[in-house]
Amino acid sequence: MSHVHPLQLTNASTLMSIAFFIIYIGYLSAVLYSNKRFNNWPLYRFILFTLGIFCLVIATSGPLAKLAHESFSFHMVSHLLLGMIAPLLIVLSAPMTLLFRSLSTKTAKRLTYFLRRKPIQLLLHPIVTSILNMGGLWLLYTTNIYTLMHEHTLLYLFIHLHVFFAGYLFTASIIYIDPIAHRISYLFRSIVLVLALSSHAILAKYIYAFPPTGVLRHDAEIGGMLMYYGGDLVDLIIIIILCNEWYKSARPKLRQSNANQKIPAQ
Repeated sequence: MSHVHPLQLTNASTLMSIAFFIIYIGYLSAVLYSNKRFNNWPLYRFILFTLGIFCLVIATSGPLAKLAHESFSFHMVSHLLLGMIAPLLIVLSAPMTLLFRSLSTKTAKRLTYFLRRKPIQLLLHPIVTSILNMGGLWLLYTTNIYTLMHEHTLLYLFIHLHVFFAGYLFTASIIYIDPIAHRISYLFRSIVLVLALSSHAILAKYIYAFPPTGVLRHDAEIGGMLMYYGGDLVDLIIIIILCNEWYKSARPKLRQSNANQKIPAQ
């Protein structure tokens, strides 16, 4: 299999690292600015964001990126960091909430109006995000796109950015850490999550049985197992968060129901 020239790979990795560094500086600046106007931003959210950016950087540059370029099993480690772990950490850091804290009232209203537009709401719908996320992975690993990605720098960049943003949008559409204009029911999101998890598991098994073009069987088997078990671990965290939020939302209703039962009949 042909590969992107090492210099081109370095340039692509550098571009992504610079982009992630700018995003990190933006988050840090927003924290410092908003702390002057409101209560201090939770430290744990800043730590989560820092860890998320760290995962993005090591997944796209340095030794891991070079190994991922040559080995499918290391590529899968990079995929887990880029498409699952980093998105979850960054969603939990509540970047949109921080952004609203940092904007003027007028600008925040404009952003709210923009986010409430139907095309944006459609993009954030769990079904759409799951298609973007899982559909992209199925196309990547069951067609020749995986091979082409290692031959064309722009496609290499696009695939890596897509994996991250698709993972971020999917995670954000399942667990509501940031405010959202139109909330989808917990039951509906749970169903979509189960279907997406099933699709991810099936794809991992497919990779194990039918290696992508140019990938050695043993390497594909290791990559498939990493995708299956590593994905399960991240998915378990998402499930726990979703179930916890569902329980907390239902708790006031349970308390009210119990209170009504204690009222003696007249």
